[in-house]
Amino acid sequence: MFADSHQSDKLERLCRYIARPAISEQRLSMTNAGKVRYELKTPYKDGTTHVFFTPLDFIGKLVGLVPPPRLNLTRFYGVFAPNSNERAQVTASQRGKNSPKLAENVEGSDKPYHARSMSWAQRLKRVFNIDITVCEACDKTHVKIIACITQPNIIHKTLAYLDKQGSSFTANSTRASPF
Repeated sequence: MFADSHQSDKLERLCRYIARPAISEQRLSMTNAGKVRYELKTPYKDGTTHVFFTPLDFIGKLVGLVPPPRLNLTRFYGVFAPNSNERAQVTASQRGKNSPKLAENVEGSDKPYHARSMSWAQRLKRVFNIDITVCEACDKTHVKIIACITQPNIIHKTLAYLDKQGSSFTANSTRASPF
């Protein structure tokens, strides 16, 4: 199904289709015995119209629908496959096995070309338009990232310390660290 930007009824139908849940809530119910009953859209060949699960088994079935982390949900094949020889010719980014960009990098170096992923700072800028490498308090001077703290307990300690000091953190801060 394709829809142009002026076809609002088709766009709405497409959005509803994309946003639909994995299972129909209208066909889902609980029995008096505490089992989960799911009414099938079409009966099985043997005439079965409903399936019954214990709540724990039902949750297990739902968990099976959740994709694993860092796995692409869209699989490409043919010329759009990541390892296709023609991918660079048909994609806007011209990335692929026989990419002109790859050839430029390999010619001037004795090292093999290795595509590098974006840093988290580059991703923040690309996705949210937040440039953390620029300090807004210091006339937009370049900031060097020295650490990335991801442990919640350390983050809470740091923020509590800065809050107790009563001023915002600056790059030239000479206060003693709480750690």
